[in-house]
Amino acid sequence: MKERIKRLKANKELLLLTIPGTLWFLAFAYLPMFGVVIAFKKWRIHGGFFESLIKSENVGFDNFKFLFQSSDAWLITKNTILYNLVFIIMGIVIPVTLAILLNELLNKKAAKIYQSSMFLPYFLSWVVVSYCLYAFLSPDKGYINGVLQSMGIDKVSWYTEPKYWPFIIIFMSQWKAVGYGTVVYLASICGIDKSYYEAAMIDGASKWQQAKYITIPLLKPVLIIMFITAVGGMFKSDFGLFYQLPKNSGALYPVTNVIDTYVYRGLMNLGDIGMSSAAGLYQSFVGLILILVTNGIVRKVDSENAFF
Repeated sequence: MKERIKRLKANKELLLLTIPGTLWFLAFAYLPMFGVVIAFKKWRIHGGFFESLIKSENVGFDNFKFLFQSSDAWLITKNTILYNLVFIIMGIVIPVTLAILLNELLNKKAAKIYQSSMFLPYFLSWVVVSYCLYAFLSPDKGYINGVLQSMGIDKVSWYTEPKYWPFIIIFMSQWKAVGYGTVVYLASICGIDKSYYEAAMIDGASKWQQAKYITIPLLKPVLIIMFITAVGGMFKSDFGLFYQLPKNSGALYPVTNVIDTYVYRGLMNLGDIGMSSAAGLYQSFVGLILILVTNGIVRKVDSENAFF
């Protein structure tokens, strides 16, 4: 007990710095977990929240049937998993590559300009991005259709042609997110001891060999953390990406409908709050299982870099 008190006193400055983050998680992550009870109720408004919670009928797992018994259950699950698999792979490969390239630039001012320009889209709302994309893909006055017509090619009705949208969604997701990932990995690269590179250059190692045998191995802890957290969100999707970007076009549902958009449309049409709560609980539970399984695999392969 005395040792714990000594450790607390020795690290009191660091503990004080954790207070804002701790309060945020308590208010927005842990206290709302009480609401998972709604997933097992047929929610009806009876005055205040607690009165509604008590008077609403318990229905067990009936709310989960909306997802599992739907004819679109396989489609939305497949889309959610496949898109996230691509996002996870590209979300590691592209930012790491760009971070290594930026780190190798001799002109540091140019590197900062490139870094800032890549990071800017991360702060844009998908609503704004969707209208910018519409300026390019508009069937009548879109820039791309204008270019196609000038080349003697027929216009494309982009918002009714599903075959193009897997590529558009993947490209736009990486365009928006690559800057954030690049900054994370670039910060990790900047923390690597420069003496490693100096010794490698003395031994005649090329830039590729330095990246292969120094940079990437030393980035492994960060890569594993980012990978585990990404796997945990495999059953969740960026709602704006799949709803706002395609303009909620019904013709594109086969390639843009994921669990989040499906539940939202179901909520808007049916007004079933219990169903939407059940979907959120299902996604969180599966995410927890995926994190535990992935972390267990990492712990067996490389115990030092596992979460716990």
